[in-house]
Amino acid sequence: MSQYRGRHAARHAKPKTSRLGAVGSGLRRPAVSASLALAVVATGAAGVSAQERVTIGPAAFTLSADGLAATDTTTADRARLAADRADVAEQRSLAVAQAQEEARLKAEADAKARAEEEERAAREAARQDLIAKAKENPQGAAQAIMGEFGFGQDQWGCLNQLVIGESTWNYKAMNPSSGAYGLFQSLPANKMDSVDTDWADNPVTQIRWGLDYIKRSYGTPCGALSAWQSRYPHWY
Repeated sequence: MSQYRGRHAARHAKPKTSRLGAVGSGLRRPAVSASLALAVVATGAAGVSAQERVTIGPAAFTLSADGLAATDTTTADRARLAADRADVAEQRSLAVAQAQEEARLKAEADAKARAEEEERAAREAARQDLIAKAKENPQGAAQAIMGEFGFGQDQWGCLNQLVIGESTWNYKAMNPSSGAYGLFQSLPANKMDSVDTDWADNPVTQIRWGLDYIKRSYGTPCGALSAWQSRYPHWY
């Protein structure tokens, strides 16, 4: 009786062992061992990396001596820059304050100068007005000025009579023989420079000079008139 051989018998047949197979089997084992070795090495490397991460991690937040020095330098530079800015701001503030003070002082000086000029102009206007009135009415000017020299109105009669006898109240009167000039016939005429140089055309200057001369020489207009009347030709 013949043995049955199915179509798939070869698939279920016991594999033949050959020398090549044995060798192949032997080669596969070392491959497994090598894989394990690589795994161990990888694990070791991973362990080292993990260890390095543990060790290096905190060190990332720790500065070296050079880093600390650089940080200190940066801080010092910032502090110096801040101090410089503060100094510049202070200097600017001082400059502004000084400029404001100078402007204030200049404004005060200008205001004072304007006030003085206005006062001078007012005095000059009053002076010119007085001169104009004195030219029109020298007697009235003399009466108004008498009080400056301490003479009351009781002396007016004597003063009036004396000046009529000398110049008839003509402030341009001049003695052709002696050169005596003005209301009080000053001799020489330029003696009136002691009051002002405008004596030739200003009756007020002449009046002030005459009243001062009378006070120093005779005490009062009445005293001067008495001396004038006692002399012939008349003079005082």
